[in-house]
Amino acid sequence: MMDIEYVRKQFPALERDFIFMDNAGGSQVLLKVAERISGYLLHHNVQLGASYKVSEEAGRKLKYATSRITALLNAEKDAEVVIGSSTTMLMRILSLTFSGNLKKGDEIIVTNTDHEANVSPWMDLQKKGINIKIWEVNKTTLQLDLEDLNALMTERTRLVTVTHASNVLGTINPIREIAAFVHKKGALICVDGVAYAPHRKVDGQELDVDFYTFSWYKTFGPHLAVMYGKYEHLQHLDSLNHYFIGKDSIPYKLQPGNFNFELTYSTLGIIEYYEEFYRHHFTDQTLNFDQRLEQTFKMIGQHEEKLAKQLLDYLNSVPEIKVIGHTSPDAEKRVPTISFVHKDFKSNEIVEKVDPHRIGIRFGDFYAKKLIQSLDLLEQNGVVRVSLVHYNTVEEVQKLISIFKRIFGQPNGN
Repeated sequence: MMDIEYVRKQFPALERDFIFMDNAGGSQVLLKVAERISGYLLHHNVQLGASYKVSEEAGRKLKYATSRITALLNAEKDAEVVIGSSTTMLMRILSLTFSGNLKKGDEIIVTNTDHEANVSPWMDLQKKGINIKIWEVNKTTLQLDLEDLNALMTERTRLVTVTHASNVLGTINPIREIAAFVHKKGALICVDGVAYAPHRKVDGQELDVDFYTFSWYKTFGPHLAVMYGKYEHLQHLDSLNHYFIGKDSIPYKLQPGNFNFELTYSTLGIIEYYEEFYRHHFTDQTLNFDQRLEQTFKMIGQHEEKLAKQLLDYLNSVPEIKVIGHTSPDAEKRVPTISFVHKDFKSNEIVEKVDPHRIGIRFGDFYAKKLIQSLDLLEQNGVVRVSLVHYNTVEEVQKLISIFKRIFGQPNGN
């Protein structure tokens, strides 16, 4: 059992009289992260690359932070880690630099389940003569079928972009299977992991993806993002930095103006938290870092499944409510980002009735605009989304359910 009291003590914002259930929009920040930001700014706020002592110390600290991110993502080398201001910006940088290797008539496949961060940058390449195809979700199962992808791919397909977990559906896509399929067809794969990384372990090598991006501010850290890319593919990307920064300067050529020093350094607080989480809950200290992460995220997944089951059991019991995504809480199939609509209420009306109770949930399309349009949910003003993470409690979910019951009535109609 996860020690929820221990977990919540690591997040100062949770001491407020407020329940945070809009975590897919941005999670609360670890105390360790805030301390790392403060420590860097107060003691090492200098430019890197100078010969004086403080600059050398700052350089070592940032090199160490990058090495820990490399270990967290199980990348092969530090150069495979690209830091950027947001996933949206990193995807835009990737699309611009990747397009230099494309020819008119080449193809890129996007999905209609993704956040626009992994859609718009690729769609814009149509201006350069690149053919963009859309891998559409099965409207019955609300899943992406490989048969449909197979029908879209040709010898001109250069890249397939897909989300690891939908920020609306909560569905976990089988990325390793998709990656193997795409590679067999001779194309590369780019994955948006923003909605997945807060909940499960990300292993770049095990997934065998070519590019993988997520945001630290969704994973208990600062407003910053990271992209993992296989070195062999990063080498071929154009430089977006100064003219004297060549294609071999990896990852600097993809980090114009360099990365944010204090925020990058603060990501150490996230990794330290995962390590301390393991030590707090498990006695076997012989496991390596990767194995400890595996156990940590397994326990997190079990707790989140319990939360999801509680909420989904209620939502599934109300005939007027339709869950948009997996109706099962199975942690192998979904993350606890749960969306729904009600036949008698628009989504904004539901959220507005919850707001006075000091619970943060949300409605809308969440920039997954093509999905909301495809599912004909515009008239509902999108979906109601309750996005939980492991610091949420059973009691918090129970309180939300009690408020829903006042809004919708009991499942039996009373």
